Amino acid sequence: MPTRPDAVAALPVAPGVYRFRDGSGRVLYVGRAGELRRRVSSYWGDLRDRRHLRRMVPRVARIEALVCDSAHEAAWAERNLLERSLPPWNRIVGGLEVPVSICLDPSPEAPRLGLAATQRPTPGVRFFGPYLGAGKVRLAVSGLERLYPLGHAGPTRTAGERELARVRGGQALPVAQLAGAVASVLDREPTAVAAALAALTARRDAAAGLHAFEAAARLQQEIEAVEWVVAPQRVTAPGEGGDQVVTAWGDDVLVRLRIRDGRLRAWEQETCSRPVPGTRAPDGWAPFLRRNAELAARLAALPVT
Repeated sequence: MPTRPDAVAALPVAPGVYRFRDGSGRVLYVGRAGELRRRVSSYWGDLRDRRHLRRMVPRVARIEALVCDSAHEAAWAERNLLERSLPPWNRIVGGLEVPVSICLDPSPEAPRLGLAATQRPTPGVRFFGPYLGAGKVRLAVSGLERLYPLGHAGPTRTAGERELARVRGGQALPVAQLAGAVASVLDREPTAVAAALAALTARRDAAAGLHAFEAAARLQQEIEAVEWVVAPQRVTAPGEGGDQVVTAWGDDVLVRLRIRDGRLRAWEQETCSRPVPGTRAPDGWAPFLRRNAELAARLAALPVT
């Protein structure tokens, strides 16, 4: 089993995207991780479930990484990068997850909260996302409907649906109020997100206290799914930001990210002795770029071979 390089220890215990290069600078592989250090370290283990990568590891001469604010953001970063260029040891263009959006229709007569494959402009209807992973998004919608039973409200619903809304605490609330509460969570308003997660957590704990462990497990899945959809999606924001190049510099290493149509499309790093003209970190990107420039400098000083 090969010895783990010192560069692995320099990686943070945080979500992100990693990249391996060979001695000539060619990109060998791009991957993502919920915990960068643990995931990258595994390549110098037995690789029993990734045997095809065993021949790649001896060729790795440098490790690069981008630290993200969430596993969801890391998933989008990996997908965006692999849609444009497939390194020789990657097998799938893009990713396995299916991009979906959440559709919020606050129509007083027949309100609805559900999944949508595409975002089609419709008067009065809002779309949120896109998100990666239809399964997770479906669970998030289930959790939000549990708290804000929009789909069971409205005057045209059946008696059974109205009763279900009453039991869930939403029958006495106007449709507009329920829709506004859902929108606040999906808009990532901190107070609304915290309140929703606290309410789901309280219901999970109550279910566990009654030994309803299947219900508690389902609620835990919904909590994790809501956290997934409200996590930062800086690297994928269609229609926002347009095309731009965002850069940061630290200790002779420049990190450059190329954004096209609101999506991260290229990640470049180069050695330079001072910040180059045009180096900038727009609002919202500054902390992200600063920490990644610092990480890039540390990894550049720790070649694998």
